[in-house]
Amino acid sequence: MKKLLCIVAIMAMIAPVTYAQVTESTDTVQSTLGRLSQDIDLLKRIKISGYIQTQFQYADSSGQRSFGGGDFPVAVDKRFQLRRGRLKVQYDAPVNAKGFSTSQYVLQFDVTEKGVNIKDAYVKITDPWSGWVSLTAGMQNRPFGYEITYSSSMRESPERGRMSQIIFPNERDLGAMVTIQGPKTSNWNWIKLEAGMFNGTGAPDALVGVSDFDKFKDFIGRLGITRSNRAENIKYGLGVSYYMGGYRIDSVNVYGFGKDTSGNDAFVVDAKAVDNYNGGLIGSRDHSKRNYLSVDAQFNIDWAPGLTTLRAEYIMGEQPGVAGTTKSTNAAVTTDIYKRNFDGMYFYFLQNILNTPLQLIVKYDWYDPNTDAEGDALGKAVAPGAKAFGATDVKYETLGLGLAYRWDSNVKITAYYDNVKNETSNNLSGYTQDIRDDLFTLRLQVKF
Repeated sequence: MKKLLCIVAIMAMIAPVTYAQVTESTDTVQSTLGRLSQDIDLLKRIKISGYIQTQFQYADSSGQRSFGGGDFPVAVDKRFQLRRGRLKVQYDAPVNAKGFSTSQYVLQFDVTEKGVNIKDAYVKITDPWSGWVSLTAGMQNRPFGYEITYSSSMRESPERGRMSQIIFPNERDLGAMVTIQGPKTSNWNWIKLEAGMFNGTGAPDALVGVSDFDKFKDFIGRLGITRSNRAENIKYGLGVSYYMGGYRIDSVNVYGFGKDTSGNDAFVVDAKAVDNYNGGLIGSRDHSKRNYLSVDAQFNIDWAPGLTTLRAEYIMGEQPGVAGTTKSTNAAVTTDIYKRNFDGMYFYFLQNILNTPLQLIVKYDWYDPNTDAEGDALGKAVAPGAKAFGATDVKYETLGLGLAYRWDSNVKITAYYDNVKNETSNNLSGYTQDIRDDLFTLRLQVKF
């Protein structure tokens, strides 16, 4: 009996301690599970993606100029190239009670044999009440047209068109943009308005030094719609974009289209720009205006022959450049400025071949950097005081033919040939006939 009482007494003393230990252990497990759940939730909101594009190219001539991945070095007509190596990290904040996230953070790098560059670095915040209005600030795509913002991992041709690369080099710019679009659950999600202010200098190949060189900022806006039929086998989109901006004019001459003293078409001094000059002080003159207008359209139909896609865009406007190029500048212009009216367009025809992994690619684009100069007016001698039209004013047309093969859901192989034709003139040395500058590209893309 005494032994039984002793056992009961010992158990009575141990029980509270054991219970406390069990309770403490349970709390620890629950706390650990809670932290683990938070960590998993955080990881689910972070998305890491990217792609690598490696390619072999065969040029028509050694050292040729090319918009198919950059100019070829002297004495080189064949090359292997790491065209793009992208790594993108995106974080989306938890959805609110209305079912959408109110903030997003994006950082994207490009790694090639030329070095490491930042492509995207921005934050996007969305109003928590309606989800209709967002603000994006930082290095981002410029909201102009369709091809500029269309991802290089999705684009069927190896590169954007010549015009896109010249007026919007590197596609991105530093600025702030407002987007108005209904949430995905809205009946009005099909319409989207984007408008923002940007430095206008674009994203350089390496982000070093200042990000701007004058006080002027550029406005970019686009209104677009995307619709589909009830069966969603037919989709279409329309868009209109506008760009208004420019850069400062320092103590240099400004030329525009006009007549020389003999009545010939030529570049002549823009008297208005000269009149606005005030002792050469920076910012005291009018800025060189960049004005673009774009109309774009897309159409897809998924039918018996396979998915068919038609895509087109026309751009026109005024582009200030220099004697040797019409490329949009990212630094102060220290040589004479030439104002040119330009236009251009691109057209895609894409055909998935039945249910096979093959896709036929046909693309045509043109870029006319100076619509006021053509034919034998290029290179024609002009009177003193005026400037003749030159190689920078030559119009180019490119017909691209390609075949893409989807190896699997992550890998795509594309063979593509660019047939480039330039405007000719009997008065312009080197352009009396078509230049040999066609290009063949064989690309392997891996995307994750």
